[in-house]
Amino acid sequence: MPHRIRILPEILTNKIAAGEVVERPASVVKELVENALDAGCGEIIVEIEGGGRRLIRITDDGWGMSREDALMALERHATSKIATDDDLFSLATLGFRGEALPSVASVSRFTLATRERGSIEGTEIYAEGGKIREVKACGMAEGTVVSVRNLFFNTPARLKFMKSVETEGGHVADLVTRLALSRPEVRFTCVSDGKTLFRALDGTLRDRVAALLGKTVAAALHPVELATEGVRVTGLVARPDVSRSAASHLYTYINGRFIRDRVVQHAVLQAYRNFLERGRYPVVVLFIEVSPGEVDVNVHPTKHEVRFRQQGIVHDVIQGAVEKTLRLTPWIRRSESPVVTPPAVSRPQQYVQGTGARQVEEVRELLENYRPAVAPHRPLFAPQSAPQPDREPPLPDSGSRMPDDTAVRHHRGYFSSLAVIGQYNASYILCQDGTDMVIIDQHAAHERVAFERLKAQFAAGRIEGQGLLFPETVELSHRESAVVREHGGELDRLGFDLEDFGGTTWVVKGIPRLLAGTDYLRLLRDTLEELQSLGASRSIADAVEDILARVACHSVVRGEHPLTTGEIEALFAQMDATDFSTNCPHGRPVLQRLTLGEVEKMFKRV
Repeated sequence: MPHRIRILPEILTNKIAAGEVVERPASVVKELVENALDAGCGEIIVEIEGGGRRLIRITDDGWGMSREDALMALERHATSKIATDDDLFSLATLGFRGEALPSVASVSRFTLATRERGSIEGTEIYAEGGKIREVKACGMAEGTVVSVRNLFFNTPARLKFMKSVETEGGHVADLVTRLALSRPEVRFTCVSDGKTLFRALDGTLRDRVAALLGKTVAAALHPVELATEGVRVTGLVARPDVSRSAASHLYTYINGRFIRDRVVQHAVLQAYRNFLERGRYPVVVLFIEVSPGEVDVNVHPTKHEVRFRQQGIVHDVIQGAVEKTLRLTPWIRRSESPVVTPPAVSRPQQYVQGTGARQVEEVRELLENYRPAVAPHRPLFAPQSAPQPDREPPLPDSGSRMPDDTAVRHHRGYFSSLAVIGQYNASYILCQDGTDMVIIDQHAAHERVAFERLKAQFAAGRIEGQGLLFPETVELSHRESAVVREHGGELDRLGFDLEDFGGTTWVVKGIPRLLAGTDYLRLLRDTLEELQSLGASRSIADAVEDILARVACHSVVRGEHPLTTGEIEALFAQMDATDFSTNCPHGRPVLQRLTLGEVEKMFKRV
């Protein structure tokens, strides 16, 4: 009886391995460039033709290989990067499986030319469909050149899944961009069909970002650095308005290896959750360094997925590092030009005939000092009774200007240092910062203040509540009632006082104080909906933040609302004492800036 189980021939096993490792031309480029980086090169040139189907050539100036090592490198599972199973838990290289070269050679016409440092000649090996056809000596510079022609020529079924030349070329360029960002000290050149797509010289990370992602993106990035609990996070994160509709600009690296990891991505998005609207993704270039024994990169052949031993710690450190930078809102630093704030006039004006320039200057000062009167109404923003620790104190009343106003402005927060021009449509506050005009959405600003106050109260134990003089009954569904019983503690901390009246009827005896005078029953139902969504992919912290953001939104006055000068100053003082003050809790911007150049363009003056 014939055997039904047999050992597959080596060429077939290499093709099977190629199906995992070599998905498209970009996969070939990834494996070959990573090998070049592991070889200690200082420059890499990537050339492709026909989107990578006709030709892929990788040239590096690394250590190179001897004739024997070059031949051995084309054997399956042959590598110089690990020797024992213990090495799998202390990986310091990008590659280690020993599958890339034989897998690529099995589905292409493959040429490997290499010269070891200090050797007088190099070695050239030509293989076709996984079979070595020729081995010869050659003259070349130190390093390695790998040429891959006619990719998938012997597996036509794979060719059917290839996209257009432009699409495959775009994937290669994106791949090289990711690798080039991980090594700012290595020069990269990417050429497609004879045209240089980009050339990145060695330099700093910001220089590399500017070369690959553009100077506009680089100017919007701010440094991140935090090291704690065995995890070190460094890199650059962008301000919220420089966002994308997809996660294509989330460049995250573990020990120098580019990864797409859900834990890391979730940590970054959590840090940005109150800065970005839903469906928007930030631009970040983050490097996470952990002990090699704390991360397993041997999860998938592409090595894009990893597994952390202390997943929660890594997540919290990444989120904390990004939040540390975002909390300071470094992108709203004052412009270098001083704000024009005329000093108080303590003596009568002296008008002298024949001094036209002085009269013009005096008229200009009077115009700049003009503020339109606002009709009295009930206060919306009460000045803080006492400044918070390590925060700027509230502004003094506008009628009592301090003697050295210019010196005092350097000690105020950003918002308090703005020169208020007035209100527009009773909804926006117009300010001047140097030569720039700053427009502030007063509703979004007040919403952020209320949200941060609620977060602080919730973290301290309980949000300030208010009992109802006439308690209300509310009919809930069976599912909502179950949520109330399950999460009664969280609801109490949120300021809701509920009592079981029997069946699915509940008595609302107290609500968060900020909700007085609003439709709090509707918000209660919304809160129960948020708590119902808790599960494996959503934590109680996520739900609470969404609930607090909704409470903050419902607690502030919407629409047109005139503000007095004192109320604006009180709001600005509260904003200076608030973290993440450039965006409302839902991600909408609090302020927009118009430069003098942009205004002059509107009026065709430049």
